[in-house]
Amino acid sequence: MTQFIDQNRLTIGELARKTGTSVRSIRHYDERGLLVSVRASNGYRIFPNAAVAQVRQIQRMIATGFNLTDIRSFPDCMRMIEGARSCAQTTDVQRKRLGAIERQIADLEHRRARLIKTLVEGTVPPMD
Repeated sequence: MTQFIDQNRLTIGELARKTGTSVRSIRHYDERGLLVSVRASNGYRIFPNAAVAQVRQIQRMIATGFNLTDIRSFPDCMRMIEGARSCAQTTDVQRKRLGAIERQIADLEHRRARLIKTLVEGTVPPMD
């Protein structure tokens, strides 16, 4: 049964409902050290209310293209505060991620052009 343990703590199910995130994802974030939980006497994970903002912020950063290793390396001010602004310590990582995304886009555009050419000409074009 998922319920509030007290007014300042949430079960994993309650945290999942409040954030729209799966219980599995929350366990994964917790195991990776992105969240802090304690175990209740029944063995269930218990999270502070602040975990709601943390999970939402983690989800935002994932949607921006960062992986959990990147996110874990960010300072607490970026990971712990929902909607936190970027800080100087994360600029290099953000620029590297942007570069990787831009390379992926360029590669996809190149593949798209080759596929269009294949459809128009009816044959696979030679490698560039």
